[in-house]
Amino acid sequence: MIDKSYSAVMARKNEIMKAAVGMDYDAFESGSIGFDYEAMMRAAGYTVDMSRAIQADFAIGNTPLIELKNITALARRCAPDGKGARIFLKDEAANPSGSFKVRRAATSVYHAKRMGYKGVIAATSGNYGAAVAACAAKAGLSCIVIQECFDSRGVGQPEIVEKARKCEALGAEVVQLTVGPELFYVFLRMLEDTGYFNASLYTPFAIAGVETLGFELAGQFRDKIGREPDAIVCTNAGGGNLTGTARGLLKAGCGAKVIAASVNLRGLHMASDTQFNLKSFTTGHTGFGMPFASNPDRSDVPRSAARPLRYMDDYVTVNQGEVFYITEALASLEGMEKGPAGNTSLAAAFSLAQSMDREQCIVVQETEYTGAGKHLNAQLSFARNNGIELKFGDPATEIPGRSIVLPSHPSLIRARHEDMRHLRASLIRNAIKGVLHTPTEEDILFLAEETKTYPTTVKEIIHEANG
Repeated sequence: MIDKSYSAVMARKNEIMKAAVGMDYDAFESGSIGFDYEAMMRAAGYTVDMSRAIQADFAIGNTPLIELKNITALARRCAPDGKGARIFLKDEAANPSGSFKVRRAATSVYHAKRMGYKGVIAATSGNYGAAVAACAAKAGLSCIVIQECFDSRGVGQPEIVEKARKCEALGAEVVQLTVGPELFYVFLRMLEDTGYFNASLYTPFAIAGVETLGFELAGQFRDKIGREPDAIVCTNAGGGNLTGTARGLLKAGCGAKVIAASVNLRGLHMASDTQFNLKSFTTGHTGFGMPFASNPDRSDVPRSAARPLRYMDDYVTVNQGEVFYITEALASLEGMEKGPAGNTSLAAAFSLAQSMDREQCIVVQETEYTGAGKHLNAQLSFARNNGIELKFGDPATEIPGRSIVLPSHPSLIRARHEDMRHLRASLIRNAIKGVLHTPTEEDILFLAEETKTYPTTVKEIIHEANG
């Protein structure tokens, strides 16, 4: 009999993953720090045109690009004279399943069926589960979604519970777990037991699917405005949203500045049972955004295809109260009711637009559906029931896990810039940790590409790390 103990399953994880993805990740390794990222992406075999054709069969894509004229007017009232860029929004909630994640799900599910897998499994508490379930239903494949849903008291986060209902409505089997290390163990066991495809967020197939979003956005903006946007803001968690969008922009010949945005949840540990229900955002926050940016291979595949620091020009954070406020503003000013997590980038763009010239344009590249437990009122009620203080005031005073401060005036919404050199240095330090040899010139070039910087900068950081 196969040993199903925790230690035995973890020891087999690479073997299980290889069988469940159908890709030999070892083929891209250099034997040192670096690996051939672009070769891995090419090995997936999906061009932008191929991904667009696949997604068209699932009725995915061609979502509207909308100018938020009333939100822009409000930003200009808060901005200095001559400032206040035009704000646009790509409405990805118009996709089947209600988010951009169905783009990455379609390519993954298509590949699974093409390779002869009978079903797909996704470990996710977010919109991706519903996306995989929707595509699997259309493709005639079985689907299992594994969620980290409850704390040890059995109290479920309302947004995750809501997404479970959506997954089940779309025909998926949903396995709900308490927060902790058992998620990855159960995920590996189910992959091994079923022989299903690992529809991970972090495979090259998934990221290739998101490339269509950036490619489509660039074309729509050129058709609508006659030029490129000046900046594009992407809500950032595991990094796939930003990575895929940025790659698609580049393939469309668009050189717009790419800005990551996350909700500030500093001080809360994502794997803490006692802190699990003290956060009002299950994705798009610093608890995922920061560690995945500086250590992308912490994902559920040997090498993650989501590598946001390769493409990120800037990284900003906004507070929970600011995102809830802009969610309500979008509904009341533009008639668009969307999920709060997807509006993280809108809160950031509202602030950033105020420092840009009026003729400039900034694009929020996605929205998500809302309803039931995903709605801002459900999230705020859950926060209050968990002892979180809710008040109006200056969001800068907000303390994650203790308070949510809604801005008393929209001018108090402020995107806060992260130290990009510090983030890049963190990735480089993580990459060289435990490596006994001096990094080779090939390693240096790899790390320069990983951090969108220069070999001289990488060498400086390695020198600093070595004291």
